[in-house]
Amino acid sequence: MKHSFAKLATVALVVEVAILFISYLLFPEVEDTFRHAARYSGRLSAVLFLFVFFLYSRSYPLPLSGNPRVQKMVKLFALVHVIHWLFLAASVYLNYVSLETVKVIGGSLAYAMIVAAPFLLNQVNLKFQLVYFYYVSLVMILTWLARIKGDFQGASPSWIHYVLMGTTIGCCAYFGWQMRKKAVLHAKH
Repeated sequence: MKHSFAKLATVALVVEVAILFISYLLFPEVEDTFRHAARYSGRLSAVLFLFVFFLYSRSYPLPLSGNPRVQKMVKLFALVHVIHWLFLAASVYLNYVSLETVKVIGGSLAYAMIVAAPFLLNQVNLKFQLVYFYYVSLVMILTWLARIKGDFQGASPSWIHYVLMGTTIGCCAYFGWQMRKKAVLHAKH
């Protein structure tokens, strides 16, 4: 079933507003509201990203420029992740979270790639498209690892972090294996 970007974006916005509203109902202190909204919005974003990566890997080696469905989903992921960033920025500000320079630089590069992707990713070759998917995956994996290690102020380690990190690593490996098989097969023809 095909859906327009406008419909998908509307659904995503409704879900993000619902996350914020439910976070407020459960945690009415504004700093807690945004801390939890950022947490659950980030999980939504991670799941959506893995779905986009899955779609990309299924169509590989078709370049993104020839795949409007994946292009639309890359744009949707960017929208959802920017909303997550807004929640995260509010949480960092309201909770006086101290930031580590190295993590900020690595995360900022990922955010820049995510925001630029809907406009530029379809114009670069397959290798750079893979760099995008694997770099964003790496930043997500390192985020889950930091949570597992207890390096996140205001968030204690949880089993869900292990599941998310393991799922992301597993998906990266599986998608890479599938794309490699297709590339070899494509090279033979």
